[in-house]
Amino acid sequence: MDKNATRYNIQLYIYDLSRGMARSLSPIMLGKQLDGIWHTAIVAYGDEFFFGGEGISSCSPGGTMLGPPDTVVELGETEVSEEIFMDYLSSLGESTYRGDRYRLFEHNCNTFTNEVAQFLTGRPIPSYITDLPAEVLSTPFGQILRPILDSIHIAPPGGNVINGGRNI
Repeated sequence: MDKNATRYNIQLYIYDLSRGMARSLSPIMLGKQLDGIWHTAIVAYGDEFFFGGEGISSCSPGGTMLGPPDTVVELGETEVSEEIFMDYLSSLGESTYRGDRYRLFEHNCNTFTNEVAQFLTGRPIPSYITDLPAEVLSTPFGQILRPILDSIHIAPPGGNVINGGRNI
């Protein structure tokens, strides 16, 4: 790495969409303890970036209707410039992360942040987040709920869609 290169701090914002309810209800409903239903976003270059049913969006950090994150994880630093990053996001938004490609269990906000975190820092997001869908689907109740949950597209209000998200 170039010692003179500009370095940018990269953070993972973690939100519990259940607002604590998963912790108390999951043992009853799923037969196992879940600490939360996680939505994540990458914070870089002064903005928060996330993926949902509208595609890739951005806002000021903590600027969605979800408010401030429940947890902030420092992922490290990157030398990737903002211009290269925005080109990368634009490319993802036209292909892999179009809004119509959103799937709650297989291709969601956490899939997006994991891929972006690895692009920027070389490190994945915590596995307790990426493993959550498999944990839910490994239960009988998760299998019963799957058809209903598959139809849900989470797109926290308050963001600006980066790509044409509607490239159907």
